[in-house]
Amino acid sequence: MDEELRSLTERLRQESHGSPGYERLLTTGDHDELAEVLTAPGQPLWARELAAFRLGRAGDRRAFEALVLLLNHRDPPRCASAAHALARLGDPRTARAAAALATNELRVAYALHPVRLLVELRAPESVPTLITTLERRLRPHDPYRRVALACVDGLGALGDARARRVLGEALAHPALAEAAVRALARIPRQERK
Repeated sequence: MDEELRSLTERLRQESHGSPGYERLLTTGDHDELAEVLTAPGQPLWARELAAFRLGRAGDRRAFEALVLLLNHRDPPRCASAAHALARLGDPRTARAAAALATNELRVAYALHPVRLLVELRAPESVPTLITTLERRLRPHDPYRRVALACVDGLGALGDARARRVLGEALAHPALAEAAVRALARIPRQERK
């Protein structure tokens, strides 16, 4: 069992309070049974999360909507598990959904995992979204430094020259300066002809 699955199962085992449905959802190989949990009324959140996670990791796109909702949840462990499953789902809508969540100023407190997911996906939306999100975090007294730092680190990991300007601006922010230096060092210099 990998670390992400172990962490999820331990957390949801506690949330389920020993429900017999927990073991069933954890062990079933029937994707239709898991998908039914996502749409059946009255299902507890832990059951929906476990079903969506398992379907997402299996590449079953019926999990997409549930995983996107969990990616935008106020509970960081749920966001992290959803991001992990979405990265493995292989749904072409994932990057657009993560970009929409990362740039939603009303939900910026929950943008950390969508930003990290965009870096992992390396989709066409990734660099422009991280640039936009970071630009907004460079305002004076912005309280979302973890999101800004994730953008800086992500832009460095993506190594796209379009990020040079905003990373240069991040150098003026003490909380981001060191990470911005590292990120800029990872972007290849363009040779002059």
